[in-house]
Amino acid sequence: MTIGWAIISTGRHPDSKMAPAINAASDASLVAVLSRNKARAEAFASKHGATSAYTNIDELLTNSSVDVVYIASPNALHAEQAIAAASRGKHVLVEKPMALSPQDCEAMIDACNQFGVLLGVGFHLRHHPGHKRLGEMLAQGVLGTIAFAEANWGRGSRGQTKPPPRTELQAWWDDPSLVGAGAFMATGVHCVDTLRHVLRKEVETISAMTDSTESAPLEELLALNMTFEGGILGRVMTGRRTPDYTHNDVTIYGSLGSACVRGSIDMAYGGTLEVATSDVTVSEKYGPDPIELYKNQVEAYCMAVSSGAALPASGFDGLKAAEITQGMLRSKETGRTVKI
Repeated sequence: MTIGWAIISTGRHPDSKMAPAINAASDASLVAVLSRNKARAEAFASKHGATSAYTNIDELLTNSSVDVVYIASPNALHAEQAIAAASRGKHVLVEKPMALSPQDCEAMIDACNQFGVLLGVGFHLRHHPGHKRLGEMLAQGVLGTIAFAEANWGRGSRGQTKPPPRTELQAWWDDPSLVGAGAFMATGVHCVDTLRHVLRKEVETISAMTDSTESAPLEELLALNMTFEGGILGRVMTGRRTPDYTHNDVTIYGSLGSACVRGSIDMAYGGTLEVATSDVTVSEKYGPDPIELYKNQVEAYCMAVSSGAALPASGFDGLKAAEITQGMLRSKETGRTVKI
């Protein structure tokens, strides 16, 4: 069974990651693309082999060859577009963040349940082989009782005190009404979701510190302290102002030892897994493939559509990310620890 995919947005991420991943995945076919600009939609379709290009979402949703709609538009548009796709019987994979508020996430979940379609969220780091292996080992108790967990994703350019201006297609990331938050929405939600995923524990409290100001409300650097179920302490650092930051990793410390997944290029792909306890030593290296995680994501979603397999990241996971984001913003504004 070949699953037909449509992409909403012709931005950098769909162009460099998801369209190539759909084309590389087994049992997937890129059928259609949507952009506000007709020429851009047609150029994207031609480049990636899509059979149809649209500027109107209603017209796209009438295409009977489309089984799944992948949504990578500005964050504020996700809920409306996902609900529209669900109402036409299309499965939905929405890029993170799922939506700007928990209420919008719940509306998306309700719509997909009502119309009997799947709702997944693009947390591609769940498909990293090191993170998958780490989660399995933690579930087996290899590290004993977990005490502390951290995830970091920092980057930047030397000589620059703030990130360079974005391109025209990326400019919406500088609009708080469209993006919701800054560095946390870009990379921080991935860090927190990965910790939730490997620990299989929920965040209970958070305390945030950011570099945002009243005149520049979108943070470019963030440090987040957390507590997880079971008394586990956690920490996330993320941002675009640390060009020499070397700890792009997920590290877990337990009573029996430690484990670390370190990315070779930020946290996106490649890298190593190192596990060290008195009884277990693991050292694995992963080759750098810029679309592997996205290809794995597409194939996992296709399997869920065709055979009913569980989604790696569901609407519930998107909802939890929105709740944590909302808590981060409250903590930033009040200077207090916030319960989730």
